Parts: sequence; structure tokens; C-alpha cells
Amino acid sequence: MPTVGELVAEGRSRLAGSTHPDRAGRDAVALALFLLQKSYAWLAANRGDEFPSGQIDPYRALLERRFRGEPLQYITGETEFYGLPFVVTADVLIPRPETEHLVEKVIALASPLHAPRIVDVGTGSGAIAVSLARQWRDAEITAIDVSAAALKVAESNAKRAQVGDRVRFLQGDLLEPVAGEAFDFVASNPPYVATTDRDSLAVEVRDHEPALALFAGEDGLAIYRRLIPAAFAALVPSGFLILEIGQGQSGAVGALLKDAGFQQIEFVPDLQGIPRVACGRRT
Repeated sequence: MPTVGELVAEGRSRLAGSTHPDRAGRDAVALALFLLQKSYAWLAANRGDEFPSGQIDPYRALLERRFRGEPLQYITGETEFYGLPFVVTADVLIPRPETEHLVEKVIALASPLHAPRIVDVGTGSGAIAVSLARQWRDAEITAIDVSAAALKVAESNAKRAQVGDRVRFLQGDLLEPVAGEAFDFVASNPPYVATTDRDSLAVEVRDHEPALALFAGEDGLAIYRRLIPAAFAALVPSGFLILEIGQGQSGAVGALLKDAGFQQIEFVPDLQGIPRVACGRRT
């Protein structure tokens, strides 16, 4: 019977032939701990113990799923965002660290307000809406998604974070479900990948994450063209639109913001210095 350490080493060898060999050891360990429901501290102290016989085949099955490119987050059903655990399924985009810059920008701008009215367009897993709801008990937060399946995931994450009663979830296209309402902030991490770039994406993204949450026309700007003017109309005077953008899109998005009437346009870079968040104010 193989030991825990031996089977994890087997898993590392198997994943070394995948598209991300640099992550082979880490992923092999993560899958073992997920299956066994153990901690890293337990692994360090018990590498010489026999791997439970009834879990060997399930472990190898998980390794095969990862080898074929299925994201680790979908296999384990969970990821972390802004210090909170989030359930993720194949119905939602996996939250990225870059999106935390968007959350931080909203928090910085909304902090002076007593009860900010915020709408998260294309909420997906609910990462943005739930993270913001944790910041203010009195904030009025609405989360919209066109996908009913995504909204179910977002609602479960809101309940898990104990903010289920502080977020209103609505199904529909962009801002249509809140037509006639006014907000202090419109926030969104919309689809922004060009369909022409599909083949260049990692297999984890291209073959496993929902296309509806990824692609936005041949140039990646299709959603911005619709959302930006709609957001301008939905904002109160001095309200802000805050968007996540793709690499190399700051010029085009900045022009769309200006054409729609936004002022005080600025961009927030990620840790690599790449503009990742666009911000405009309706003045």
C-alpha cells in the first residue's frame, strides 16, 4: 500500500506532463488534502502513513481531471477572494486576484458615503457584491447576472458570508433589471476577451470556464459599448462607474468613457503595472 508521500509523488509525476508542470507538486498536494480533508500541517507530520486504500482510485481520478486541464478551483469547488472563501462551479468565472483592485477602488471611493447604493453588473460568483457587502452593513447592494445558474452560486456565497440579507440578486441583461433606479456606483467585471483570442487562452480557461463570462465580440469591447452609456444614465450626479478591463484595453475603454460623458477618468494598475481597472465619474 503506498504511503501518503509516495502517492502525492506519483501525482506530481503525472501532472508534470500537463500544461502547467510548474504547478504539478502544488496541485498534487492540494488534491490529496482536499480528498482527505486534511491540512498541510497534517501532511508534514504524516507523509509516511499509508494512503487510505478506499481513496487511492478517487485520488487518481482527481489527478486525471486536473491533467486534462480542469481548473483546480472547479475540482475542489472553492477558491479565495478578498480574504473570503467562495464556492465556484463551471457556471461562473473563477474570481481573479486582479478583480480585488476593483473592490479596493470602490471601497476607497465609497467610504465617505453613509449608505452607498452599488450595483454589480455580471456578478458571477458574487465575489464583488459579497466582498463589498462585508464592508458596510448599511450599503444598498444589487447584484445582476444574465445567468440563473450563476445567480444561484452568488446567492449561496452571500449566505455563506452572512450577507445574504444585504444583497439583492436580479436576473437580466446588464442594467435592464434596475431600469429607472439610480446608483452611486456601478461596478462590473464584464466579459472582455476578444473571440479572435480564444485559441491563445490557457486550456483551463478556454475549455472549462463559461464562454458567456469571457468573450465580448471580435475586439473584446462589445459589452463596454453597451454598459458604459447605460451606466452613465443609471448613476446619480457625481456617481462612479468602475470597470475591470483587459490588458491593452485602457485606450479604447477610456475613449468610450469620454464619449459617454464621463469625466475624471483614471486607471488602476495591477501589481505588474498593467491598467486593470477603469474609473469614470458622472459630474
